[in-house]
Amino acid sequence: MSSELDTVFAALADPTRRSILTMLLEDDMAVTDVAEPFEMSLAAISKHLTILSRAGLIAQEKRGRVKWCKLQPDAMRAASVWMQGFGQFEPVHLDAFERFLESELDANPATPDISEI
Repeated sequence: MSSELDTVFAALADPTRRSILTMLLEDDMAVTDVAEPFEMSLAAISKHLTILSRAGLIAQEKRGRVKWCKLQPDAMRAASVWMQGFGQFEPVHLDAFERFLESELDANPATPDISEI
């Protein structure tokens, strides 16, 4: 359990990956569409997607010649339950978490640095 939480929190620590998760809240996206708003190579985006996949936060599947990404929100459940274990904090709700991520992304536009990947 601890290893899984470490993987999820490590994946969420990067602003580019949080931005990708926010984008996938809307709908499934092709990898090329995920990469479009970022000023980095497709290979760099693929590395971010691999980290999100390993954490179980997204699933990737090939449809024809196109690789698609889909959000797996249940992967955050264990992290949410873990955070709720700290009784002095309010329960973490995924809707509230989504709003938090959106406000953070709006306040701090992602300026991805390939050296962080």
